[in-house]
Formats: sequence, C-alpha cells, structure tokens
Amino acid sequence: MATASGNHFEWQLFNGQQWGSILNDFVIEAHYCQPGANGITINLSMGPVYIDFDEMTVDGAVVNLGVRRNTLLSPNQKEVMGWYYKDNHRWCEYGSHGSGRRSSSVRSDFIEQQYNRNPRGSVQFTVGSMTYKVDFTAMTQTNLSTYMLRKVRRRPKFNEVVTTNSSNQNSLPLLASPSANPSNSSSHYIWEFMGDEGIWTEYQKPGCSLDSAEIERLYQLNPQSQVSFTVRRFSYTLDFTGMYQVNNKYGTRRAIRRTASEIQPTNSTSSQARWQFKDMDGQWNDYIKGGSWGCCSVSSQDIEAQYQQDSSGIMSFRAGRFSYELDFSASDGLLEEILKSKPMIFQAPLLFKMMFSGHKLP
Repeated sequence: MATASGNHFEWQLFNGQQWGSILNDFVIEAHYCQPGANGITINLSMGPVYIDFDEMTVDGAVVNLGVRRNTLLSPNQKEVMGWYYKDNHRWCEYGSHGSGRRSSSVRSDFIEQQYNRNPRGSVQFTVGSMTYKVDFTAMTQTNLSTYMLRKVRRRPKFNEVVTTNSSNQNSLPLLASPSANPSNSSSHYIWEFMGDEGIWTEYQKPGCSLDSAEIERLYQLNPQSQVSFTVRRFSYTLDFTGMYQVNNKYGTRRAIRRTASEIQPTNSTSSQARWQFKDMDGQWNDYIKGGSWGCCSVSSQDIEAQYQQDSSGIMSFRAGRFSYELDFSASDGLLEEILKSKPMIFQAPLLFKMMFSGHKLP
C-alpha cells in the first residue's frame, strides 16, 4: 500500500514530541538509493540539517531531531535491495565488475537472501583465488587471505518493488495476527511487545521513536505492512502480519500485540498527554509500564485515564519492589496553566510520594 503521494516509502523527522512527514521526500529517497551517498542536507524553516544515511541521525541548526524511513508494502511485495562494497575508487554492486575488472561470484539478491535469514550473520564468496567474508553486523567485507577490510552498504533500488509468491514470504513461524480488517480509526489501541522479563511493555516515547498512537496510524494505513523504528542506537522492524518485531542488527525477535484500551480517551488533549516525574538527578522521565529495567505497574496513558476520572484523587502504583502514590490535587494549579496551551507533555513537580527515600524510579 502506497502513501498519499503514491510512494511505498515515507521519510519523517521527530522534533522531540511527534513525527512529521517531510515534504518532497522522494528527493531524499533518490539520494539515499545511491550507494555512494553518505547523507543529504535539507533546508527546514529553522535552518539546514544534515541526514546521515548510515547512522540515520540528524545534525545541524536544530538539535535533538530524529529521522526514520518507513516502508508500506503488502505481504507479497518487497523492495529490491542492492549490496555494495567500497572499491579503491567507487562503490560497486556485488556481481558487477570492480576496478580490477573481476566480478564476484555472488549477486545482491543472494546476499539479501542470506541477510534476511540471519541479519547478524555473514556470507562467504570467492573472486578468482581469493575468498571474502561479508559481515552483516559490522557491514564490512574482509579478504580472508590478506585481511583487507572494505565498507559494505545495503541500499534499496529507487522505486523498485517486486511482487513475490506470498507463500514464500516468511519462512519463520508466524505468531497470532490481528484481524485482517483494521478497526475504526477513532478507537484507542495499545501496542506492546514482550519484554525480557515476560511482561508486555507498551511502545512509548521518547525511549522509542514510535508510540502506540503512531503505530496504530501506520497500521490503519496498511495492516499487512512492515514499519521501521529505533530505540536508542538500535533499529527494528515491526511486522503487522506476523505480529512480531526484529532487531535489525542482532536478529532478536519478540512477539507484539494490539489490544483495545479499556478506557477510551475523552478528548484530543487526553490522548496526547504524557505524564512524567522529576527524578533525583533533576531530570524529567516518563512513566513506562513494564520494561527490562524494573516493572512499573502504570503507563502515562493509565495515569491520564485515571486523572480524567478523578482529577483530585490519588493513584497508587508499584515500581519494582517499591510502592508509590500519585497525588493529582498537588499539581492541579500547574496542570490548569499547562492545559491552557495544550502541550504534549505534563511536567508537574514530583507527582509521586516516595514510600522509600533514595529509590530511583526506573
């Protein structure tokens, strides 16, 4: 399924609060598909910024910007990927002739097939009497005789999408998938992944580049597509059809689920609210349910739902082995002032009463 512009890709920037589409992103895409392109400079209203294609980072006049590239494809579609190595003078696709006029014994499609089977593995091939190894994790090519190291890149071919036999699309066992028909877009859904401790953990910003609302938006566009996202320095692919996520570097696979929220948001402000607490180091942190660093029993959405029911009440929750209370009435005045400007983040002073002094909420 293509975007509104008719493309199967979508480039977006994250401003610290939400993701926004980049106008005329086909220019970025065309540049990105060139194996020799390290990045591109684009002009925003706040000034020019540089997008690094290898690191998928943004530098420039605007700080703390994030970037991502979404792909919206049906299960029987896939992008044509090219694999390239850096020769002495230029980037060469595998299977083509390098500067020595010799071609490798493998082509891009074979390397892509091996990569899809194990994104953290490697593949070996020969050129003449030499044997080489391509490391998918390091994205390097090594001559196993001379140990010469070369950079490797994996880039899509511009606007090349092929239709394949759907029965061969996924050799891995599929987990339970959602309904084939997306639900009404006005409904509120929570998207979660299975964490390290066997706890369902919600996708939440800012730790993750996607949250439940954004994932649901992409799901409504195409419930059979795959989308990309980042968590810190790692990139992941989320597969709506198989209902799993994959770490693109290490190949780690986790189950995901989509569930209807028990309490529907009452207005647009409540659906955007984000609750935070001021930690002992003076930093504001999100309430994140579950996770591998401790088990917080509530999320920002849970707190907002309770606040909408009783804005002067007290909410109890746990984090790890400690108990806490959120006192909404202690922050009413500040929240009323904040609500006048309808912000994305509610930052009330120390919204919880610590039952154990010195404990740092994860």
